[in-house]
Amino acid sequence: MLANHCLGLASSELGLWDDARTAFIAARDETPSDETRARARFAALAGNAALGGGDAEGALALLTDAESTARSAGSAPLEALAAIDRARALVTLGRGEQALGALEAATMLTPESIEAWLLKATLLRRLGQLPEAQVAIERAASLATGNPEIGLEAGVIAVLAGRDDAARQSWQSVIALAPESAAAVVAKDYLAQLGEAAETAPAPTAAEEPPA
Repeated sequence: MLANHCLGLASSELGLWDDARTAFIAARDETPSDETRARARFAALAGNAALGGGDAEGALALLTDAESTARSAGSAPLEALAAIDRARALVTLGRGEQALGALEAATMLTPESIEAWLLKATLLRRLGQLPEAQVAIERAASLATGNPEIGLEAGVIAVLAGRDDAARQSWQSVIALAPESAAAVVAKDYLAQLGEAAETAPAPTAAEEPPA
């Protein structure tokens, strides 16, 4: 079990996702059935590796197992992590509403998870649920003041809701906070598209996914 765990971690570091997945599955299967927390962790790692290798369907099966096993173990953090990755797999498969359900579960299990709230805001925005997306991004911002990815997403939600000044403020804050970041590059592009307050340049319609 320990050898396969180490092999899986090493393979992940090298981007050898299929090898990592195989090793983590072996570690899970070698773990005694009553050690549910460890089995959940290995299943979640295998699911993450499957996502890294581009197999969303395979990842979904592994992450569903990880989530269920973590629930049996009474580990809310592990269950939430599995739910977040399950949401990513569902989005890849074009099943946004189901992905939203997974993120709802994650934010309920770990209400202080910045990642879960940011991903939830992004997905709600893509589903056209802008008021709900605004609530989620405000929650993410309250947990991580000064996060450039949150500022970037907040601006996109604002501009799609017709609040151009709020969008400018969000994107300008991204540039001020992290001027050399990838998020700042995107923010500058969005500001250029939006134009000055008196102009009517077309606004962006979508934002890049926040990093995993």
